[in-house]
Amino acid sequence: MRPLDPDLKQILEKTANTIRQLTMDATQKANSGHPGMPMGCAEIGAYLYGCALKHNPKNPHWLNRDRLILSGGHGSMLLYSCLHLSGFDLSMGEIRNFRQLHSQTPGHPEETTPGVETTTGPLGQGVGNAVGQALGFKILADRFNTGDHTIIDNKVFVLMTDGDMMEGVASEASALAGHWKLDNLIAIYDSNHISLDGPLSESSSEDTRERYKAYGWEVYEVDGHDFDALHETISRVRENQEGPTLIIANTIIGKGAPNKAGTHKVHGSPLGEEEVRAAKEALGLSEEPFYVPQAVYDFFQTKLRQEDTLEQEWKQTFEGWTQANPELSNEFEVMSKRAPDGDLERKLWEVDIKDPIAGRNASHAVLQVLADALPYLYGGSADLSCSDMTMLEQFPVIVPGVFSGRNIKFGVREFGMAVIATGLEHTGMMTPFIGTFLTFSDYMRNAIRLCALMKGHVIYHFTHDSFFLGEDGPTHQPVEHFASLRAMPNLQVIRPADANEVKMAWVAALRYQGPTALILSRQNLPELSGTKVPYAEGVGRGAYVLKKETGKLDYTLVATGSEVFLALDVAEELEKHGKSVRVISMPCWELFEKQNADYKESVFGGDLGQRVSIEAGVELGWHKYIGSDGIAICMESFGASAPAKALAEEFGFTVDSILQRILK
Repeated sequence: MRPLDPDLKQILEKTANTIRQLTMDATQKANSGHPGMPMGCAEIGAYLYGCALKHNPKNPHWLNRDRLILSGGHGSMLLYSCLHLSGFDLSMGEIRNFRQLHSQTPGHPEETTPGVETTTGPLGQGVGNAVGQALGFKILADRFNTGDHTIIDNKVFVLMTDGDMMEGVASEASALAGHWKLDNLIAIYDSNHISLDGPLSESSSEDTRERYKAYGWEVYEVDGHDFDALHETISRVRENQEGPTLIIANTIIGKGAPNKAGTHKVHGSPLGEEEVRAAKEALGLSEEPFYVPQAVYDFFQTKLRQEDTLEQEWKQTFEGWTQANPELSNEFEVMSKRAPDGDLERKLWEVDIKDPIAGRNASHAVLQVLADALPYLYGGSADLSCSDMTMLEQFPVIVPGVFSGRNIKFGVREFGMAVIATGLEHTGMMTPFIGTFLTFSDYMRNAIRLCALMKGHVIYHFTHDSFFLGEDGPTHQPVEHFASLRAMPNLQVIRPADANEVKMAWVAALRYQGPTALILSRQNLPELSGTKVPYAEGVGRGAYVLKKETGKLDYTLVATGSEVFLALDVAEELEKHGKSVRVISMPCWELFEKQNADYKESVFGGDLGQRVSIEAGVELGWHKYIGSDGIAICMESFGASAPAKALAEEFGFTVDSILQRILK
């Protein structure tokens, strides 16, 4: 390892102070933002973008690039400054428009900005995303690197803060990173001993070094303002890394601000005009707002040519690998496109599934076929694969240091599992599905929300979908969860009624450019007459008429999941009373809302008589479809511990109970 060249060190120092200048000016102009972390980490940012990262800003999608994730997203001006200076397509105009409507420099980084690897802000999740990306690239390296050609050998860096350290999800993900021995993951911890609310000592006194060593990480400690120390440590790690690495970088928050540096006052508010003037004077910076020395631009322009050469050399290696490995190359292309098999619907209709069968077991049978057809499909569970039925039986489990499997055991870490899955998806070559019980989606909710914000293609395999799971009781019986998940923009929620709808639910999930929640039963469900219809006529419509009326409608029953066959039984009894009844299966509200007006009218339009919804969850949302005078057969409590048959009677989910209510 060579020491830093004095001229290089000088330009890095100038770059660090330019980051401070841009940060102060942008937050001051916006009268909003967090200047403390970018000013304190300016040397770290300058070194990473000036020396350490192997990437090409002119092609931010180069597969084998190093990734940098800013987990402490509140410090976004550090990232934006570095992206602008190093040549990404982020103009000075965007820097000036920090935190303004429709700018590419929002308050927290969003992946739509060139060079931003994932949307961050809710603390801890960036760490989990980094673990997921690092795991994903270890899997891809194992799958595609050959003895003669190495096409994947990148590193994933994550810059984390005290807040990230305190969030439990970072601990969940970090423990897994140590367990898996991810030797391509480098976390830099901005240890400035200040949190937003005051000194860190008021809320934390842990020994972070020992905690991460206990996780199985390599741990180093440096002065975060010392370029020589940063260079020596990061270079050593790159050359000899044997597992995930934590670099504790001791910094001064707001470094350069003469009156506020080192205090929480610089954490989450602009410095103020007077402090900005004083800081610029102390640092020897130009009074001109948003000033960038030409020498800094020139340095990065020269570096751009070097970075382009790096990518071109990789392309030559990749071309040689392609020619030497035609079968692997075809598989690589399939995984890169992640396009559903054009013959997928036919293949799934041919899957032989017994009747009756639980939704989770039907999905398990489907998954075995999908795993063979779709090489980019990777699955995992939060210690429940034997119960949520997510195991791909023909493939091994990923274990420490061995990444040839397609099954991931996350342990009892639902939140960590969800953020890691988003990271896997961000490799651009994997579609992950992850499983747990529906009630535990609450643990995962913020990770699902960020994935939905990014329209990430992750499939959530939720089982034990209602009080019908029985004796485990209300702690495990979801009630409000259908409504809670349906309330989330961009999330497709599907609750299939039988094995046929399960098959087509997977088609919907794989075709959708965003996340999907599959909600599946624990109890057996019979195959229903009318569900074995093409995707485009059934589940693909979101809602469809399962049983047509015989005359002028008296009742329209609409249901989801396990309650659809109950609705059909109720309809049969109503017809014995001389009533005309329509039954609608509505597995996916989101898909139904995408249908044209004529189709919606054909299902829910006109005089439908008395409308009744039947779903073992809260009634929230149903009156949009059944009207204000509609009857919602729903849950109004948290459930109870008892066999499913007793619970159905207790909560009114029997044919007799429903008849009594609607005939009255």
